[in-house]
Amino acid sequence: MTVRIFVAFDVEHDQDLCDRMQAGSGSQGVFEVAGRSQGGELTPLWEQKTQARIAAVDQVVVACGEHTDGSEQVAAELRIAREQGKPVILLWSRRETMCKKPSGARPADSMYSWTPEVLREQLLANQRKALGESVPERLKRVVPAPPTVPPPPDAKG
Repeated sequence: MTVRIFVAFDVEHDQDLCDRMQAGSGSQGVFEVAGRSQGGELTPLWEQKTQARIAAVDQVVVACGEHTDGSEQVAAELRIAREQGKPVILLWSRRETMCKKPSGARPADSMYSWTPEVLREQLLANQRKALGESVPERLKRVVPAPPTVPPPPDAKG
């Protein structure tokens, strides 16, 4: 099964990330890039076209870079994906820099290292969820338990 993805990225700074994603799309047979961020002003027509492109895919992958948090387009694409109930994967796309989540990302949204294996596993895990199948334990996010505070020492001594 090939997963159709929409690649959201900062058009002004990260075109190369989308090109890399496009180049890797056929190599594993897991996903194909079926839509991607488009430049331009955020007009009602832009929004309508973006809604249609995201509606046509299975999942949205956000290629996060150094300036992603300042991209209004990526923030709008993330919002549209969530409105449509599309699974979203945030990728740390530049190893040498501090990558940032898009505006509108939730604090609990994980950002995954961009390797072919990690992307493949996350896409397949999302597809399993969509089909109602269980996700393997090794792919589930572990939320750490809150730290325990020892009781105060007994004052009676």
